Amino acid sequence: MITRREALKGAVLGGAAVLGGVGGATSLWAVPKRHDLIARHIDHPLVKGAPNTKNMFTFGDAMPPTLRVKQGERFHARLVNKLSEPTTIHWHGMRLPNDMDGVAFLTQPYVYSEDHFDYRFTPLDAGTFWYHPHCNSLEQLSYGMTGLMVVEEQEDPGFDHDLPVNLRDFRLGSDGQFVKLFQPRKSARAGTFGTHRTSNWQSAPVMDVTAGSLVRLRLCVSDVTRIYKLAFPQNTQAKVIAMDGNPVAPFAVKMLALGPGQRADIALRIPDGEGEQIELTNYSSSSPWPVLSLRAVGTSLHRDLREIKPLPVNPIPQPDLKNAEYLPLEFSATAEKRPANPICGSLGFSFWAVNKKAWQGAERGPLDPVDVLKRDKSYVLEFINRTPQTHPIHIHGMTFKLLKSNKRKLPPWWTDTALVLPDERLQVAVRPDIEGDWLMHCHIIEHQESGMTAFLRVE
Repeated sequence: MITRREALKGAVLGGAAVLGGVGGATSLWAVPKRHDLIARHIDHPLVKGAPNTKNMFTFGDAMPPTLRVKQGERFHARLVNKLSEPTTIHWHGMRLPNDMDGVAFLTQPYVYSEDHFDYRFTPLDAGTFWYHPHCNSLEQLSYGMTGLMVVEEQEDPGFDHDLPVNLRDFRLGSDGQFVKLFQPRKSARAGTFGTHRTSNWQSAPVMDVTAGSLVRLRLCVSDVTRIYKLAFPQNTQAKVIAMDGNPVAPFAVKMLALGPGQRADIALRIPDGEGEQIELTNYSSSSPWPVLSLRAVGTSLHRDLREIKPLPVNPIPQPDLKNAEYLPLEFSATAEKRPANPICGSLGFSFWAVNKKAWQGAERGPLDPVDVLKRDKSYVLEFINRTPQTHPIHIHGMTFKLLKSNKRKLPPWWTDTALVLPDERLQVAVRPDIEGDWLMHCHIIEHQESGMTAFLRVE
């Protein structure tokens, strides 16, 4: 539980980008705190009453830490690899220099065992983001390497508690140990679901918060497969205030769908009575199950949701729709057998494709973009889903705006990860502002690693 956040020391010269940033001057005297992220294997008590789960992958000694930095301030993280295999770190949802994006073979070399790599950039946007490897992704994410990153607004919006929640499953047997991470027939469909459901590596945790307080609940789905459908009891005073790191017009939580890679910030008013609880429930399966509970403790603060200041908009480049170029991107099924790459992985099969081509990018050699975009030019991308499955499509290094769909009315949200329904044609607008090769893929990791991946080149 975090009740007041500590501002990082130092200042950015004139608000400009800094070392590792995009353009501008560099503040020579503002030295950011270095976050050391030690990638290692651990045994951890994941399942109550069972032996420690062996050979989990993480950053640190337990669940990967939530990293915090203020918008516009320099950030420095050092990845130190103590794993027995290479790894990287991708900063999901962040607009940042391409060489800091953490995609092995595309934007940086992978980091070998006993080696390290320094990530330096300045967060351009405030919001809830997360970090994870982009090398041997299915194993490394499934074994635990997913952590949240919070970029705080320059002005405190006024919450009493700020609670990041890492939502994910683990595939464990009855003995609490890992079982095979995927089944090919399920990889060719919706994906292979985990067996042990957690919030912050705990089963349905109860979190104590001050009675009558205002809570910012930062939900992040870091799971490799599951699409959540989340709801509170009807009388809960709760509103969604941000989606995927970007402010939205506040709306009541009825049934909120969040797929892998997506985030939601929810403002809640805690009941006044000592011991009263608010339970968040997932309804994505035939048997709904509790995700977490917030329990009121102490004397009520008698806060009111109307006291919360509106979140400031992020400085996202605005597309010019009148002069935007149309770019179709087709997501479809395929069936090819190919060798599994022992370094940064495939599943040994290609079940999925982008524009009828399955991704081979985990292998060495030159890679071709699915298309080349011009920096600061406006585009309308159309995600065309030719499959009977829902795909959370994520584009690195860009934030795009939902426009329209052939199947539903879309809210005008800014996002980096869009749920594309079966047989849906979903249009989004984007004005890319940072040059480089930016990966695009389904964030159901089995789909990513079995072909539904490509990249866009911005020049």
